[in-house]
Amino acid sequence: MLQTKWIEIELVHRFITEKLEGVVPKEAWGETSYFYNPDYLFERGTYFATIKKKDGANDRASQLDREGVWRLNIGVSKGAFFELFGPQPPRPRKGGVVEGAWDFMALDQLTPHPIYGWMSWVSCLNPSTETWEKCMPLLADAHMRAQHNFQSRLRKLQRTK
Repeated sequence: MLQTKWIEIELVHRFITEKLEGVVPKEAWGETSYFYNPDYLFERGTYFATIKKKDGANDRASQLDREGVWRLNIGVSKGAFFELFGPQPPRPRKGGVVEGAWDFMALDQLTPHPIYGWMSWVSCLNPSTETWEKCMPLLADAHMRAQHNFQSRLRKLQRTK
């Protein structure tokens, strides 16, 4: 039987914080959120990825309370999302998940984020080495998008001064 090699959370965390510049991690609500915020110019910066380790009140679709299960979430561009899954699904009703044929509990599968897929967020539970290779360019895409949004916010702030 072939044994799958899962990526450790720490490897993902180190990639995001050491390989992508200007990233600030923040722990809250059972997840680590990653913001592009060089020099801490904003209170939070621009949000682009999370590592989620437990279910939340409005996010139980992946059953993250299972032993050893965690989810990488990445806010990619609309183009990157479309290449992976086609058009973005409609926004789910409150307390629901995005509609589609995705299994949000499956390990090592890239899917739209169960709640925020409509906003071009993608997810993967416990990526393998092979799937992690696909996630790294998605993180780079999300980081680049966060940089662009950060610069737009900064220009807007400078115009109001």
